[in-house]
Amino acid sequence: QVKTHWEKNGRGDKLVMSFHGLPRSCIIKGEPYASQCFATAELVAKGLGLEKSEYLVTFQSRFGPGEWLRPYTDASLKELAYSGVHVLDVLCPGFAADCLETLHEIAVEGREIFVKHGGKDLRYIPALNDADAFIDALAGIVMESIS
Repeated sequence: QVKTHWEKNGRGDKLVMSFHGLPRSCIIKGEPYASQCFATAELVAKGLGLEKSEYLVTFQSRFGPGEWLRPYTDASLKELAYSGVHVLDVLCPGFAADCLETLHEIAVEGREIFVKHGGKDLRYIPALNDADAFIDALAGIVMESIS
């Protein structure tokens, strides 16, 4: 998805990979989610040939009391805009399908935050549900399991 986006639109100044957040209390109790998110981001970055300075991992969708996984996506969007990033590409690799969290929270609200604080454009890269190859792979898995 990222390569296709870049072929059509060129590369942004930075790539943000935003994952769904989780309360830190879960991590303290041994939940491996955070390390899995960072490992996924590293694999995506490696596949894209990115250096650590070219991407950022963040966490979105926090609610309720308590601390959540950091860095927070919304705060990071502000910081990136303030730091001079003009065009930002955002991917949500933990989501197999676009939903309200990706389409509204990131593509709409995230763009508003980024632009309000000095960024020029936040470009949301669609989840895999937008890719024919992903649908074909899912269909193959289903057909194999019911055979």
